[in-house]
Amino acid sequence: MNNLVPAPSRRALPRVAASVPAQVMPVSVTLSALLRTYRAEPVQLLRTGEGRALSRARIHRAEGFMPSCDPDAPRDFSSFLYFAGITAQLALSSHLLDVGFPDDWCARHIGLRVSRALAYANATGFGYECSDTARLAQVLCPYWKWNASSLAENPKPDDGGFHAEQVVTLLRGVIDHVYLVTGHRRRHRRPPAKAS
Repeated sequence: MNNLVPAPSRRALPRVAASVPAQVMPVSVTLSALLRTYRAEPVQLLRTGEGRALSRARIHRAEGFMPSCDPDAPRDFSSFLYFAGITAQLALSSHLLDVGFPDDWCARHIGLRVSRALAYANATGFGYECSDTARLAQVLCPYWKWNASSLAENPKPDDGGFHAEQVVTLLRGVIDHVYLVTGHRRRHRRPPAKAS
């Protein structure tokens, strides 16, 4: 993981509050090339308070889907990878929504393709150039293939040699980076109530 590109400081990132007018973000050459590669319709990135709120909700949901390495957690690795795919996709879509991608455009042109979400994120300033994460994104893409109903009808996909602890570490890195780049605050969890 020593090949990560450092993110800009929070102060260097543009912010959009709900009361601030929408900001049109320029489309980069890299993003234009991705749109052609994936044959996606052109998109105008427009940062809004609504998009920012949806972005915040997505990163919080990503943490809720995070698979566990806890000894009491189910040990079916296919289900583990399915939830890893959901986690990665929610986290990456948080960044995409924050920079102004419309949610319906993401659903049509990215869908469940984690590697495509990572490519679009990096083309729009995410700055997460981790080869292991890129390889995991390929393994998870599209993540529905790890669902039990898909596995019943198709041969088991290649898991890329990943193990649960490594996947959790990579996912945690992506989630932490989303928080850093977007500036969203983590939800505060209440400690469990003490029995009296």
